[in-house]
Amino acid sequence: MALNKRELFLKRRLRVRNKIKAMANGRMRLSVHRSSKNISVQLIDDVKGVTVASASTLEKDLGLIGKNNVEAAAKIGATIAERAKKAGVEDVYFDRGGFLFHGKIKALADAAREGGLKF
Repeated sequence: MALNKRELFLKRRLRVRNKIKAMANGRMRLSVHRSSKNISVQLIDDVKGVTVASASTLEKDLGLIGKNNVEAAAKIGATIAERAKKAGVEDVYFDRGGFLFHGKIKALADAAREGGLKF
């Protein structure tokens, strides 16, 4: 049965999320969302059900509103790494959602690793 693009995305997202939850060991989840115009990332504590830190191109102080390119993703990755360190978090799981680990998602992950996050 042929699935459309959205259904394939949702299948990938659930598959990734279930694998992460099975291996969590109390680590927080670094969840990424990418739209056609913006990119955002959240550091989520699934045990407590709270968002510890977040960063997005929608934040005015970052000056990236409406930008969705590799450079913006790298800046968001560095910002979330800095905010995670302030919150006292170093070890996380990278939740790419249903997005392929390529391009903007990879740039964000690499910048977060350079900023000190381990995943």
